[in-house]
Amino acid sequence: MDTLSASSTPTAPSPSFAPLVPGMVGMVLVGSSVGISHALVDAPLFTAQAVRYAAATAILLLLARLAGARPVRPRGREWLWLTGLAVTGLVLFNVAVVRGVAHAEPAVIAVAVASVPVVLGVLGPLLERRTPSRQVLLAAPVVVAGAVLVEGTGRTDAAGVAWAALALGCEAAFTLLAVPVLGRHTPWGVSVHASWLGAVLFAVLGVTYEGPTAAREVTGVQWAAVGYLALLVTAVAFVLWYSTVRTVGAGRAGLLTGLAPLAAAAAGTATGTGVPGTWVWLGIAVVIGGLVGGLRARRTPAVDAASANAPSVQAPRADAPPTDAPSADAPPTDAPSAGASSVGAPPADAPSTAPTRR
Repeated sequence: MDTLSASSTPTAPSPSFAPLVPGMVGMVLVGSSVGISHALVDAPLFTAQAVRYAAATAILLLLARLAGARPVRPRGREWLWLTGLAVTGLVLFNVAVVRGVAHAEPAVIAVAVASVPVVLGVLGPLLERRTPSRQVLLAAPVVVAGAVLVEGTGRTDAAGVAWAALALGCEAAFTLLAVPVLGRHTPWGVSVHASWLGAVLFAVLGVTYEGPTAAREVTGVQWAAVGYLALLVTAVAFVLWYSTVRTVGAGRAGLLTGLAPLAAAAAGTATGTGVPGTWVWLGIAVVIGGLVGGLRARRTPAVDAASANAPSVQAPRADAPPTDAPSADAPPTDAPSAGASSVGAPPADAPSTAPTRR
């Protein structure tokens, strides 16, 4: 059985704002790539994704070397976590999205994925061996509601609902399955292993279902889109996202997924493909409100831990006899015995009962 090393032991999430910035940038990159991803609608899905993740692996290895990071080889059950992450968060997620839009409007899939904060808010802290934050649990439905207003609802059938539910589960698994291995592998290692595993899985599917020559069908514009996705949405965004998850915890980081539809709406406005309407602007305001409520650091009073945990000392009652006065019926004693100590003063070699500051 594998045991957690000291470096993989979960640490308390940081309440500051700075560790949230990498995750925010990562989600903005993911959301703003919607228009780029649209260029791959007619491309062979599995083959294009295989090239994307293979290129991302090479980029990650280069960037990790420049950053001084050194990915380590998985061992034991870590293979299960990382393979499960690649299967669900990369392969099945893409399949669910592609197949889902055949039965439902894209907004249905987008709303399902936007519900991730609720799932991460509950399951993330449990995997990290912590109690879910009440602040995050209250903010998560607000972020989801805002995302629904941004994306809309759309029409679907029963199959579309099933694919949307699968997309939600896979999107959550992309974060949750990384939690147990982030300590030892760091965001760099998790990103590298997830990418090369995804490349292998997509390559097998591509050769099986699209043929070994499917890459010839990819156009120049589509290759450019693959390169963009490999560099920014995979290599860069993966490391940024996992850095925030490792620092602030999966539950708190999950709220940041609400930024993706906002970035998608902003990208649509910038490229002239669509101007947000009233409901979209309202949704953006709701998402921002949920993020502010769920991500702001809670103020805790500066109370000394030792004094807070130490037992209180009660003052003697006014009518109580003094403790150092002998009882009238007690025989007089000239001096305490060698093993006795005076009341209120423990012997010098007695252990301290005050809690130790860690």
